[in-house]
Amino acid sequence: MSYLKFDKNLMINLEQSLPKEMLRTNQTGAYHCTTIVDCNTRKQHGLLVVPVPELGNSWHVMLSSLDATVYQHGAPFNLALHRYSGGVMNPNGHKYIREFDCESVPRTTYRVGGVILTKEKIFISNENRILIRYTLVEAHSPTTLRFRPVLAFRDANELCIANDAINTEIPEIDNGVSACLYDGYPRLFMQFSHKPQWTYDPHWYNGFEYVKDLERGVPYTEDLWVPGYFDVPIKKGESLIFSAGLSEVSPKSLAKMYEKEIAQRTCRTSFFNCLKNAVKQCYLKEGDDMFLISGYPWGKVLARNTFMALPGATIAINHREDFEKIAKTALTALDKFMETGNLDARIQGIDLPDIPLWAVWALQQYAKAYSREECASMYLADIKRIIDFIMEGKHPFLKVEPESGMVYTHGTDKPMSWMNASLGGRPIVPRTGYLVEFNALWYNALVFAARLTEGAEQEKYQAAADRMAEPFIHTFLNDYGYLYDYVAGTYADPSVRPNMAIAVGLDYSPLDRRQRKRVLDIVTRELLTPKGLRTLSPKSFGYRPNYLGSPEDREMALHNGPSRPWLIGFYSDAYLKVFGMSGVSYIDRMLIGFEDEMTQGCIGSLSQLYDGNPPYVGRGAISHVTNVAEVLRTLTTLKKFTMD
Repeated sequence: MSYLKFDKNLMINLEQSLPKEMLRTNQTGAYHCTTIVDCNTRKQHGLLVVPVPELGNSWHVMLSSLDATVYQHGAPFNLALHRYSGGVMNPNGHKYIREFDCESVPRTTYRVGGVILTKEKIFISNENRILIRYTLVEAHSPTTLRFRPVLAFRDANELCIANDAINTEIPEIDNGVSACLYDGYPRLFMQFSHKPQWTYDPHWYNGFEYVKDLERGVPYTEDLWVPGYFDVPIKKGESLIFSAGLSEVSPKSLAKMYEKEIAQRTCRTSFFNCLKNAVKQCYLKEGDDMFLISGYPWGKVLARNTFMALPGATIAINHREDFEKIAKTALTALDKFMETGNLDARIQGIDLPDIPLWAVWALQQYAKAYSREECASMYLADIKRIIDFIMEGKHPFLKVEPESGMVYTHGTDKPMSWMNASLGGRPIVPRTGYLVEFNALWYNALVFAARLTEGAEQEKYQAAADRMAEPFIHTFLNDYGYLYDYVAGTYADPSVRPNMAIAVGLDYSPLDRRQRKRVLDIVTRELLTPKGLRTLSPKSFGYRPNYLGSPEDREMALHNGPSRPWLIGFYSDAYLKVFGMSGVSYIDRMLIGFEDEMTQGCIGSLSQLYDGNPPYVGRGAISHVTNVAEVLRTLTTLKKFTMD
């Protein structure tokens, strides 16, 4: 039985099925995303969404959907589902769905009278091509399938309005047609494994409405162009494959291409396998370079998310080679910035002050997974270069205070930490001065470097760590037993935030076990939820648990209450350091809340954030690499902990 399976009763209930989304990617930037009933509910949804480098660093919806209709005895049964202006749902094809499962590929089973038809979708790895296989399982009379391609050819973050600028020429090709609606776009090739009959019948379909965008307070209505339709007869027991891609393909190769691709898939038969698939969908290969996309459907390649997610996205799923490839790409960009001050064209935010600190943390996880010797052989030069760069005061946004040895940054005018929400260019949470996780990561990096080196270098790094240990405790640890979030001059921010969990979860900390436990107790009482740690305690001023409303309202709430799953990684590390083996069962129970999410939101993945209060609804990006990676790392940590 499939781990991700939904029956007819759920599928026909749109209140339950429409919020459930599915995502597939090809690891070279293209993706397919929609709901499990194939009704697009946000502008970023589409059957084939691809990067078009000539048009900028964003995704473009080429093929919005492919509407299928079953014809028997001349009667049409339309399997499509769209929402139009005013909330009108049409043509209500979901009422024919018997079940949907997503074990190896998304499979929808329809029943129309005596007809049973299955639809399976699969992306071709490293190629901008999606295949859809239709199989007529049962039929008692001649059956024809009609397909209407719904075209967009627009930026995934914009909307299309009916216009006269489109290129309406639709030349026929081998078993299909091609289209290119606007200059600058690549040509889209739509082909079948069987010879179809093509009828050119162009129409604008007006008033598609995207309910998720409506809820987010952004434009949500558009028009899309349908150039005509394909008719293909199909017999009982026969399969038909549709291909949509940016290059023409031999129709005879489609069946073999489909089978080859499906054989490479990891079935989503467990919590771990779901997360493994989800994190691999965030891999991005461009030539010799390899990146991590921060999330879908609007993520970018971000330096901070790359280093934060790197261990869980690779080591935790036994992909050592991918760690080394992604690390090489990211460290090259970081090294270029340290050497020249130049920013990377692909990896955004490489100049932010905590990037080198997270880089060392990621390399430390490599050492823990394999060995210090292997880490030193691969990365010691990078680690020393990063730490010396900071110690010598060369980073423009991260400075070492000479007397205490602690690091500080200026974050009043521009967000400098991962809590980077802003309005009008100004940070909503103006974390400035000595930030608790910056200094915890700095101490951890210094001690780790000392463990990897010898002689004078070892003494230098250890001395720097020792020098800041007491000032760290004096600066951040308050009389209530928790850590201030940041300290700027005489001001110590008393907000109870999860950054202290990072500080107590690191391998090397100035805090002793008793101090860690006191901090952990407060984090557990005030921040812990079934979906990770709240970004702000409900007892703190400004708590806003729900990521809802206008873009401004959501930005105000972003780091002031909603829960972040990725923080469970550091919370778990801290808990196991304090409680040892007796904490394993507790952390294992905490992960149940994440496993529940496998059938919610984007099925098989984790959202960017969750409301801070029950029922902890997922919000933001539907699949977030750091969240998935850190839960994977926690699962692996638990497994190793019980084996040691």
